[in-house]
Amino acid sequence: MDLRARLADYAWVVRAQLRPGRVDWSGGPGCPVLLVPGIWETWHVLRDLGDALHRAGHPVHVLPGLGTGSGDLRTSAALLRDRLVELDLHHVVVVAHSRGGLVAKLALPAVADRIDGVVALATPFAGSRYATWFPARSVRRLSPRDPQIRALAADAGQHGRIVALRPRVDPHVPPTGPLAGAVEVELDLEGHFRLLGDPAVHEAVVRAVEGFGERP
Repeated sequence: MDLRARLADYAWVVRAQLRPGRVDWSGGPGCPVLLVPGIWETWHVLRDLGDALHRAGHPVHVLPGLGTGSGDLRTSAALLRDRLVELDLHHVVVVAHSRGGLVAKLALPAVADRIDGVVALATPFAGSRYATWFPARSVRRLSPRDPQIRALAADAGQHGRIVALRPRVDPHVPPTGPLAGAVEVELDLEGHFRLLGDPAVHEAVVRAVEGFGERP
């Protein structure tokens, strides 16, 4: 991925974070969706995706208590669980970006009666080696060396309820091998953030949400 494409990727996420915060995604006949952003992201980066899911008939919810997603994974997973209980949601599909997919996977066993599955975009399920020496502790927690990441990567018990969408080239999440038992789809895209605004990705996510559990 060249420098120009990287800069465009970063520019996209900065603009996305600055969008106004009010939306109304309530109602709809489809299954409910809970959006979970990645590290240093607010839910606003998933706004285009939320719009697409709501147009497809799904009530869409966010996780405001997560803030910028820089806390401990267990704390974030507890916030996800509490949000589902607060809203009394069942048969939910979590749509998550990057670190958000780890939060959803960690939460799955505790909320198995509420979540049907997870659609994860560009998630480092085995960690990212680029995080190992990063100055911020919140990012270093995503290193493959982190004990929590290692334990989570070794636990394949929930993979059957995960659809993992990955860009062909991701400057933040290098390839780490297959996610055994999950449905994995490679997107013909480059970048880590801009894919969240791509209409083709929106279509893929809507299909995954609506056909969850089906194997191609």
